[in-house]
Amino acid sequence: MEIRKVEKHNVSCAVIQSSELVISDGQSALDLLMTANYEAGTKNIVIDKKWIVEDFFVLSSGLAGEILQKFVNYGGRIAIFGDYSHYTSKPLHDFIYESNQGKFVFFTATEAEAIERLTGG
Repeated sequence: MEIRKVEKHNVSCAVIQSSELVISDGQSALDLLMTANYEAGTKNIVIDKKWIVEDFFVLSSGLAGEILQKFVNYGGRIAIFGDYSHYTSKPLHDFIYESNQGKFVFFTATEAEAIERLTGG
């Protein structure tokens, strides 16, 4: 895993790049948040959805709630980018929509959009 620090509008983000899953449960999410804070000096995380375990997107698994609660509890924010068009779950689409109305969790199509959401652009 590599962390690339990006600064825009005087706000820093840690853009995560990896060749394997980075977030598989609540503990790995917390580890990522703390590593980004230590290495890049920020709790704003930008990550491709392919580096998050697929069960995250099955809301009934409870994994999304567990993972995102770690971010909120520890003052983190996350923007997850990727293609969500193949998901047919209405609850997931509603969850994505509601998350994008808030301030802590965002779902975007591209890395650039994810950075914009976290930096207030």
